[in-house]
Amino acid sequence: MIEQTIGIRKIRMLYLQLLYRCNYTCRHCFHGERLKAPDAFTAEQACNLMRLMQQQHDTEAVTLLGGEPFLYKELGHVVRYAKHTLGLAVDICTNGYRIGPRLRDIAPCVDLLRVSLEGIGNTNDLIRRAGSYTAALETLTLARDLGVRTGATLTVNRYNIGEVVDLAHILEAHGVTQLKLHQLRPVGNAAHYPEMQVTDPAAYSTLRKQIRTADLGIEVILDDDLSGGAAPACATPSNRHEIDRIESDPRGALTMSCKAVGKDSHAFWYDKEADRIIHRPAANDEVALGIPDVVYRHA
Repeated sequence: MIEQTIGIRKIRMLYLQLLYRCNYTCRHCFHGERLKAPDAFTAEQACNLMRLMQQQHDTEAVTLLGGEPFLYKELGHVVRYAKHTLGLAVDICTNGYRIGPRLRDIAPCVDLLRVSLEGIGNTNDLIRRAGSYTAALETLTLARDLGVRTGATLTVNRYNIGEVVDLAHILEAHGVTQLKLHQLRPVGNAAHYPEMQVTDPAAYSTLRKQIRTADLGIEVILDDDLSGGAAPACATPSNRHEIDRIESDPRGALTMSCKAVGKDSHAFWYDKEADRIIHRPAANDEVALGIPDVVYRHA
């Protein structure tokens, strides 16, 4: 349906939000009130969508997230189906809170465990929850000991922009191979904390300079909007044949641009019962509005 409607043939990765439920209520979370929603994929539905994406769009990888994916009871089943049956690369994005036993169980099937952090110590705990910083580092240490490659994500905001380089050094010492930085977008919970927004674009330029001169041994990738200047021109879904990712929320709504996630701007849905992708166009969907995707670059 996606190819027939807008010409996209290949979608490299599926971001699959298995459930909304989470053990955190982070201040920056784009889900907002939906964290309370009961929507979730069954294991069969999740496996069906991965298979469908591979068959129709030559999808090579899946990132499992939520909510918190380690709260999903059938995570092991979904991970093993993705890895052993479909041969997909499997990434998991987690807050890393007390996931040890379940991580040990699925470690051989995980290609990358990406742990979310929002700063060092109290800065992180203020945004996420008390004890979350220590728990995240413990999980990174465990993953390293299990032989699981690790990455980290951070959403840049006013509280943590001055800690990014120091955090990168800490993560490097814990065996983390990549730090991915996102711009904070005022959707979901972040809309209720406007004080978190970085209001001076020059701060992003300073951040980039700090990263470039820090002699880091960890790869740092940035949302290009962190340049502090105008967003770069980039292709929209309607004028290209291949995209890097598509994201499914627990309802089945499919979103192609990170800039549209959390805004109900989706033009496509995965119909769980019929096991097919359907087109539901609207005047404010991401295709009609031509919402560009986020461009990520090395720092």
